[in-house]
Amino acid sequence: MINVLVVEDDPMVAQLHEHYLSQIKGYQLCGIANNGDMALKLLAQKKYDLLILDIFMPTMDGLQLLAKIRDNAYDVDVIIVSAANDKDKIKQALRLGAVDYIIKPFEFERFNLALNNYLKRYHIVEDQNIIEQSDLDQTIIRQEDQVLVSLPKGLDKNTLGTVWECIRSIDGMFTTEEVAVKVGISRVSIRKYLEFLKSLHLLKLDLHRGSVGRPVYKYLCLDKHSDVLKAYIQ
Repeated sequence: MINVLVVEDDPMVAQLHEHYLSQIKGYQLCGIANNGDMALKLLAQKKYDLLILDIFMPTMDGLQLLAKIRDNAYDVDVIIVSAANDKDKIKQALRLGAVDYIIKPFEFERFNLALNNYLKRYHIVEDQNIIEQSDLDQTIIRQEDQVLVSLPKGLDKNTLGTVWECIRSIDGMFTTEEVAVKVGISRVSIRKYLEFLKSLHLLKLDLHRGSVGRPVYKYLCLDKHSDVLKAYIQ
């Protein structure tokens, strides 16, 4: 299990990281720091395998923190997740040893790709004393078709394909109950699939007033022809 420390000053983004991490096998969130000083204290107290690090933070920004992490020789890998998209910051982060760089705003698919690629590399390095070039190439040469994606826990690729085809057959907005009836599984299970599709920006969720004033949540498919799901259901 990969122990993760999230360093992010925006509580909403930190919560998003926590939600995404809970959907990816092999990871557990062990701490959240909202500034660099807190992150350094946590690193001194406990061993973490991976930091998910923002750059824009008050007092000590992420690059300054990353430099201190290297100066202190903390044995931890770093993935940058930041709105900083200028080349100087990206070059500095990579020179300081960041293993990946994700630019905000980002989609779950990109986050998932980064963490699955990291997990593969982690196990190749940790589990083998002698490492073959071909093993390294699978993670260091990061061709798109070499990076495998995985579904969140509890989701099945065949069911996901069925749910998606059902949604594509619906004109306009729909409820969880409507899809549950068509697919033939429980509303609780269907909701998990719909929330996953929403995280990929394939669906949006709106609140509507029912005939007697009761609020009703309805989904709308944003792109019935998207190929985003191919990596998950192939």
